[in-house]
Amino acid sequence: MAGPTSSPTLDLVKQVLLMVGAALLYFAVRGLSEGRVGVAIRHGHDILRLESRLGLDWERGLQSLIIDHHVLVTLANWIYIYGHWPVIAATLVWLFHCHRRNYLLLRNAMFVSGAIGLVIFATYPVAPPRLLDIGLQDTVTTFSTSYRALQPPALINKYAALPSLHLGWNLLVGITVFRTDRRTALRLFAVIGPILMAWAVVATANHYVLDAVVGAVVALIGLAVARHGR
Repeated sequence: MAGPTSSPTLDLVKQVLLMVGAALLYFAVRGLSEGRVGVAIRHGHDILRLESRLGLDWERGLQSLIIDHHVLVTLANWIYIYGHWPVIAATLVWLFHCHRRNYLLLRNAMFVSGAIGLVIFATYPVAPPRLLDIGLQDTVTTFSTSYRALQPPALINKYAALPSLHLGWNLLVGITVFRTDRRTALRLFAVIGPILMAWAVVATANHYVLDAVVGAVVALIGLAVARHGR
């Protein structure tokens, strides 16, 4: 929480600088895994084999349910595109202005889980299902240009499928919103949002089922560490 001599504007600038620093770190880690295409693809197939043994290889089945239905494909794409960064940004702004303690909790949980994710991205690159030759389509790129406009390919780590922070951070947002506000509409959003994102990241072939599971675990670890440090 801002000290007694801190102005709201100065505090906001500090928070923005922290976020920019985290983004720069992500781009640096991106360069460590970008040249390991063969390793990332091999790891992707390893995950598929493990999912098959666990009965969690649902990627083909989930996409087959939507691929012939334009409305469902569009819905999955929109959830993946607009249900992540725009929702996270809006939640952080709301919490920053109205519930500063919970803002700090969410921010710190994202930082901790993001740091864990960066270590995994750098040491264990994984190609997403859309980049494997297994008959799945990259619906986000094939049927939409919005995501690539919001996040240009040059700034994306294509081999950072595991863990799915796309799902993990939405889960953190859901938990924080649910604990912050008792209004029914917001609590429904808090519960349904992460569930829809878990469906979308798999149905669009951007993540494996295990990516979502590990992403949720990493996010919860980040939240536990953030709570302990309060």
